[in-house]
Amino acid sequence: MKALALLLLFGCLIVANEAKVFSRCELAYKLQEAGMDGYEGYSLANWICMAFFESGFNTAAEDDNADGSTDYGIFQINSRVWCNNHRSPTENLCYMPCTDLLSSDITDDIICAKRIVKDPKGMDAWEDWTMHCKGRELSEWVDGCDL
Repeated sequence: MKALALLLLFGCLIVANEAKVFSRCELAYKLQEAGMDGYEGYSLANWICMAFFESGFNTAAEDDNADGSTDYGIFQINSRVWCNNHRSPTENLCYMPCTDLLSSDITDDIICAKRIVKDPKGMDAWEDWTMHCKGRELSEWVDGCDL
């Protein structure tokens, strides 16, 4: 009986940490709750557009870069500067392991993204945002979402 209870507990822990692919409006709602709309002057639509082009709203997204670093999570946060992947040199300015950015709980991702956007580059820190979202009409990213 104890073994069954432990197995069920372990199963619940695994489910709690599983990755997730958000829908556009689901992510918009989550980011709005976290105070991202207007954060450092960037609209909610900017954050949604960036997350789409960086990860396709997938919290488990990982992308290896030519410099040996890796981008992690829904915002593709880079290990060279922002998190520690224990494989490549890092400044770890968000003070977290990169694996924390891969779960369905995007609280750590949001905290780190808020830190990143406070730097002088702002959202230009994300190349995909610069290429696909910057300076464009972005209202379509939140249209139809009940915010």
